[in-house]
Formats: sequence, C-alpha cells, structure tokens
Amino acid sequence: MTDHILVERQGAIQIIRMNRPDKKNALTRAMYAKMSKALAEGDADPAIRVHVFLGVSGAFSSGNDLADFMVVATGGEGGTEVWDFLMALARAEKPMVSGVDGIAVGIGTTLNLHCDLTFATPRTVFRTPFVDLGLVPEAGSSLLAPQILGRQGAFALLGLGEGLSAERAKSAGLIYAVVEENELESAVLAVAGQVAAKPPQALKIARNLMRGSREDLVDRISQESEYFRARLKSDEARAALTAFMTRKKG
Repeated sequence: MTDHILVERQGAIQIIRMNRPDKKNALTRAMYAKMSKALAEGDADPAIRVHVFLGVSGAFSSGNDLADFMVVATGGEGGTEVWDFLMALARAEKPMVSGVDGIAVGIGTTLNLHCDLTFATPRTVFRTPFVDLGLVPEAGSSLLAPQILGRQGAFALLGLGEGLSAERAKSAGLIYAVVEENELESAVLAVAGQVAAKPPQALKIARNLMRGSREDLVDRISQESEYFRARLKSDEARAALTAFMTRKKG
C-alpha cells in the first residue's frame, strides 16, 4: 500500500515516514520502491537539501517483511526493490537524518549506518538477527559496522545478533544523540533544518570527503546481496524462517 510510506516536504526538508504500525513497520517490496523513488526525486530537486527518515511511535522498522523472504525461500522471485533502495542509500547525494523510536531490526538498524545523523529514544534497541535466520548482513553493514563499532563490536551486532541499546549505540558512535520520545521528531527536524541552511555545495564536498569512496560501499552491498540471495534459498534459512514464522503464529 502506498500509504505505508508517507513522503512530506517541509521547506527544504524531505520526510520519508514508514507508516505500517500494525506490522511494526515491516518493509514490503512496495515500501522499498516508494522510498527509493523519494530519495531519487529529492536528490534531483534543488529545493530539497536533506532527507529525513522517521517511523511510528514505538517502531522505526521491524525489518524486511518475512513473507517476502519466504516467497524466495520457497522458490519464488524477489524482485529488485530492496536492491534499488540499498543503491539509493549508498549513492544518496544529500545528507540523511533519521529518528528512531523503539524497534529497529535488520534494515531498521542498517539503514542508519548510511545516515549522517541519527537520533534515538531511550527505549530503542538496535538488532540484526541475520545469522539467526540463516542469512548474512546487508546494506553494506559488513563494511560500515566494523568502521563504526570496531571488529568485535560489529561481530556482536551482526554475528551474535546482540541488541544494542540507544545509550550503547551512542557511546559506540552508531548514533548521534538520545532524546526522549516526545522530543524525537522536533529534535530531528531542528537539526535537519540546520543542515538544510548550510551552503549546499560546501556541505556536499565535506560530506563526500567524510564518506569516502562510494564504490567500495557499492561493491560490498553487491557481495552481500549475492550471498543473501543464495542464503534465502538454502535449507538452513528456509528452516529458520519457517520456525520463526510458526512461533509468531503460535
């Protein structure tokens, strides 16, 4: 449903809001496609200076909709929507700011590795249960997480699937600030306004220098995606996904 992603513009700020609260913002292929379109259109519009990602109260995103994973795990095709979104994140030309409240699982965590500033609330927990589902890290997280968290911190997050509280995420450098739930959106929009007010060309150059080679990131996302697609069709992943979905229904 298109209303599962709401795109709004406030002056020079483009807000991309995940809005599927009944499923804790589990992302479908259609939702990925709409976010990719919003990033592309915002990057192409000189009136837009910054992208903002938000979720709903208590849920930034619970990750990819597992029903879509099961389609591939049981022999179907998955489409290119996830790939297109990851490429849009990696190649985004304008700064990205995110506000995370509550659940941040899988892509709900790794999306923020691409953001220039992330705010989270005290109840937020960042978690990536890829290996538990018989899968592998995605969104370039196997490259970005070690750079931010160090190799052992990255292994705890991506390998063990250990949850990272907002305070620990801030201490580790994964996020910028921790704010109360009722202050999250105002804090995010305030800093986005500050970003939007900067001289755009100078900020673009500075951001590119800080981010380094995009091609290294794109190459890593490509490697991860090859493994991810292969793992989705493995017996190991199919068993793990089936067990997880059975527990959810029970």
